[in-house]
Amino acid sequence: CSITSIFTDEKLVRNIIINLITNAVKFSPAAKRIDMHITCNHNHLVITVKDRGIGIPERDIKELFTSFYRGSNVDTIEGTGLGLSILKKAVNLLHGTIELKSKLGEGSEFKVTLPL
Repeated sequence: CSITSIFTDEKLVRNIIINLITNAVKFSPAAKRIDMHITCNHNHLVITVKDRGIGIPERDIKELFTSFYRGSNVDTIEGTGLGLSILKKAVNLLHGTIELKSKLGEGSEFKVTLPL
């Protein structure tokens, strides 16, 4: 679709984008690039961020968006465990969804879909 503007909460969308990029950079210290794509699909804005970092253990994925929860493989990386819970709340407030694909040692891809 070819949309030139959307009506949404600018602060929430900015927070979503910053959080996705910040996490991708933080958990991909040796990666040379992070991919971000913003597209529209029918009546949705789709934001995808893919890193080539440490990945997320499968056992951690179901709790990942819980406040103060940190993955079992992030011991040496600083953080509070709040970033993804804040991301989830912002996406929920905009009536969107989050999809996550991750492979340990290969990276993660977060896809946020927001209605227009």
